[in-house]
Amino acid sequence: MPAATLPTVLTARALLLDMDGTLVNSDAVVERIWRRWADRHGLDGDEVMKVVHGRQGHASMALLLPGRPMEQNHADNARMLAEETADMDGVVPVPGASAFLASLRGLPHALVTSADVALSTARMAAAGLGLPDVRVTAESVGASKPDPEGFLKGAAELGAAPADCVVFEDSGAGIQAGRAAGMRVVGVGPRAGLHRPDVLVQDLRQVRVEAAGGGAIRLVVG
Repeated sequence: MPAATLPTVLTARALLLDMDGTLVNSDAVVERIWRRWADRHGLDGDEVMKVVHGRQGHASMALLLPGRPMEQNHADNARMLAEETADMDGVVPVPGASAFLASLRGLPHALVTSADVALSTARMAAAGLGLPDVRVTAESVGASKPDPEGFLKGAAELGAAPADCVVFEDSGAGIQAGRAAGMRVVGVGPRAGLHRPDVLVQDLRQVRVEAAGGGAIRLVVG
């Protein structure tokens, strides 16, 4: 179904937030790192960039180089994570991210990211954003988005049923993961618009959060 027409009101008991492309704009770094990787492997950089957003690196490599041993993908991924963690040039907050996170203080929410602890900590700091208390990172899961494991784990840690959660995502893999988890999805940014989230916003300035009583969260989107 197409994304809802704004403004939209959603009620939830927990919010699950992707990082890259949703809270933090790290596209400049992701482009640099992955296009270098594409060149090394003789792949078209534009085609590679259509795959990598939202997934753990080794999962993207498995799609792009089918048949390559996963041990090589994991080793390559570890090297690339180190490169990304050392490169914060151009990492900035998505517009509205700081105020959005501030509005969530005291409300159930979690970061659910395909980045590992080191990278997520570094990128959130580079963007001047505080880390949520509950975080589900690459180390926390056995399967990358679009598998729903990360979102289901985040919901469980917050004590919320999947149907009572709203996911904020920018990528096709992330939106697919949120849907597979049985959650509603707010898509953030132009990339999300290609993947039919339940609601689509340009950035987080279009989202208002209110405590609704009884432990509920009211989202006014638009």
